[in-house]
Amino acid sequence: MTSPAIGHLRVDGATLHYEVRGAGPLLLLIPGGTGGAASFDGVADALAADHTVASYDPRGLSRSPLDDPEAPQRVERHADDALRLLELLSPGAPARVAACSSGAIVALHLLATHPERIERVVAHEPPVVEVLPDAAEHRALLARVQDTFHREGLMPAAAVFAAGLRRPGAQPAGVDAATDPADARAATELPPQTAARAERTMADMPYFLGRIVPSFMAYRPDVDRLEALSDRLVLAAGTDSRGELPYRPAAFLAERFGTELVHFPGGHTGLSTHPAEFGELLRKVLTT
Repeated sequence: MTSPAIGHLRVDGATLHYEVRGAGPLLLLIPGGTGGAASFDGVADALAADHTVASYDPRGLSRSPLDDPEAPQRVERHADDALRLLELLSPGAPARVAACSSGAIVALHLLATHPERIERVVAHEPPVVEVLPDAAEHRALLARVQDTFHREGLMPAAAVFAAGLRRPGAQPAGVDAATDPADARAATELPPQTAARAERTMADMPYFLGRIVPSFMAYRPDVDRLEALSDRLVLAAGTDSRGELPYRPAAFLAERFGTELVHFPGGHTGLSTHPAEFGELLRKVLTT
């Protein structure tokens, strides 16, 4: 893996850690969950063959500290952070954007509000559940997650959240390695870079589950605006996540817009489980 150039950008209320590789038109990678810039390590070098690839840790996560750790988090503010990176790294030309999960929600807002800065967006499973006909059920899920978080703590709340994301009737797949305390304890046995990433991921879970999830999954995109811009928008989902909650909004919007839902290898976390195949398809859809 090529070592990226590291930068730091002051934005309103935070300092963003970002990484840049390659040369060519700008491709901004917006991570979801607690992965930060490191979640794209498996695909960044390949994409850098024909792009200037920029990835970053969203505000409040990993190496992008908040000035006020208690500041409320909003999709609009996170999208403004992405815009500031576009203005810094591609001041004279529209850029391409690829984003996953909660990062894909940010990308949708960025496209809707600043289409002049965007050439193409690939949004992989944005959990914009407010567009769904059964949105009220998912609001109730989020309320249960937050109630469990405040009464019982992080891991019970994470279990409630994970159960709500699964397709009906699916069996639990076990605790994700990124959120298992046993794996956090074992991080010292990993290579230093991997261990550091695992420790950052675990440390970021309370912020993600307590502050990002309830705000971002309550966000309702401007569907009419996105439909008007759908020629620049690639809605994507995992081949293995059909029926799961994060899959459904992408499928719903693609049907509404009359566009193809592009299926990427793996499930919601296909970027991590199938990086080579994921990166190859991403490169293709960005340029066609």
